[in-house]
Amino acid sequence: MALSVREYRARIRSTESMKKITRAMELIAASRIIKAQQRAQAAAPYARELTRAVSAVATFSNVDHALTLEPEDPKKAAVLIVTSDRGLAGAYSSSVIKEAERLVEKLKGEGKDVDLYTSGRKGEAYFKFRQRAVVQSWTGFSDQPTYDVAAEIGATLIEAFLAETGEEEGAVDEVHVVYTRFRSMLSQEPTAVRLLPLEVVEGTEPPEQGDLLPLYEFEPSPSEVLDSLLPRYVQSRIFFALLQAAASELAARQKAMKSATDNADELIKKYKRIANQARQAGITQEISEIVGGVNALADAQAGSE
Repeated sequence: MALSVREYRARIRSTESMKKITRAMELIAASRIIKAQQRAQAAAPYARELTRAVSAVATFSNVDHALTLEPEDPKKAAVLIVTSDRGLAGAYSSSVIKEAERLVEKLKGEGKDVDLYTSGRKGEAYFKFRQRAVVQSWTGFSDQPTYDVAAEIGATLIEAFLAETGEEEGAVDEVHVVYTRFRSMLSQEPTAVRLLPLEVVEGTEPPEQGDLLPLYEFEPSPSEVLDSLLPRYVQSRIFFALLQAAASELAARQKAMKSATDNADELIKKYKRIANQARQAGITQEISEIVGGVNALADAQAGSE
């Protein structure tokens, strides 16, 4: 019985050590998520104004641009999947991968081949384990993304989109992004959006017919403005998706580590209760043996007399 008590005490010590680790990770995630939220909020005004500028050029000019033209018969699509570099974040990565798998099935149902691009080691490992080809992967920044990384990803996807389908390797007709949108500390939503051909997400009101002056003037020309703005617009949307995903990852990790800490508390209480019961049972057993021995000795002495 004493051995059993020692085993439970060892389990209590190991669980307490695990609880310290999960508690520390919870506090680290809680401290980082504030900064991640601030970065996402700081990037929102730039993304919003850039969207309005692109919307104005696309709406009030008659210029066709390669990034806005719908292909007549799309045959191939690229899907960028934004996951985490590390685990211990609950169902964060698995949820966004499930959303990506649904999108891939949908695209294949439309008769399109799919090229996979991943951000984060979890997505890369998922497809590598299943022996599915990944065109390119970016890792090492999931909880602290930078604009340079977003620009690199954007340039790669734009290059694949502008390549001639059927003539150049890696050419695609569409580009989709799957990431986790940060709603609140308790809610993170896997989201799939089409990035290219470009869909302007915010419209701009056209000028009224009675206006004597045009509402917008483009310098040096609408085509040159689009050449400059559209790549930046794509990169800003990717950067915004990475920032949203980073905040979502940290929120999911904080929630998962808090749950793990609470579970460790419950487990420690359970082990202590069982250990106390085992110790009390052992004491009762020893007392019973002593009393039995005393009675037996007394009976033996009485019989000898």
